[in-house]
Amino acid sequence: MKTVLYFFGIFQDQDIHWFTQKGRVETLAPGAALIRQGEALTALFIVLEGRARVETASGAVIAHRGAGDMLGEMSFVDSAPPSATVLAETPLTVLAIDRDLMRRHLDQDPPFAARFYRALAILLSDRLRAQQPGGSLERDELDDTVLTTLSMAGLRFGDLLRGLGLPG
Repeated sequence: MKTVLYFFGIFQDQDIHWFTQKGRVETLAPGAALIRQGEALTALFIVLEGRARVETASGAVIAHRGAGDMLGEMSFVDSAPPSATVLAETPLTVLAIDRDLMRRHLDQDPPFAARFYRALAILLSDRLRAQQPGGSLERDELDDTVLTTLSMAGLRFGDLLRGLGLPG
């Protein structure tokens, strides 16, 4: 859920509108794969409802993701195939943003690109720190960047859900 705090706190209202206009809602049944390790991705995903698990080829669960989380962001940044598989644990609803469409928008709207990459850098940094002893998952704290935008993040995620016709 921290993803929504990073991204939606930094995004502006017009960014949320763009996502509702350009993204497509997809629903997966429990057990269905959203992302398969080693298979190229054509989209970036935002979890709208439900819960997913991230696992390695050996089946080891390395993370759980829920509403507000982003999936496929690492492959979006470096174009490498996914390093893990993401499976729906419950009925899972995601907003899929076409990779090429997103790249064009980032190229055409530099302020949006700056907000997107700043939020992505903060998110990935937090995930990396969380893996370290004493990391953010152990502390379960939010950094100052998130705290200053917390209320706006929740409002914008709600706007996204409502804009897609989902309860928010």
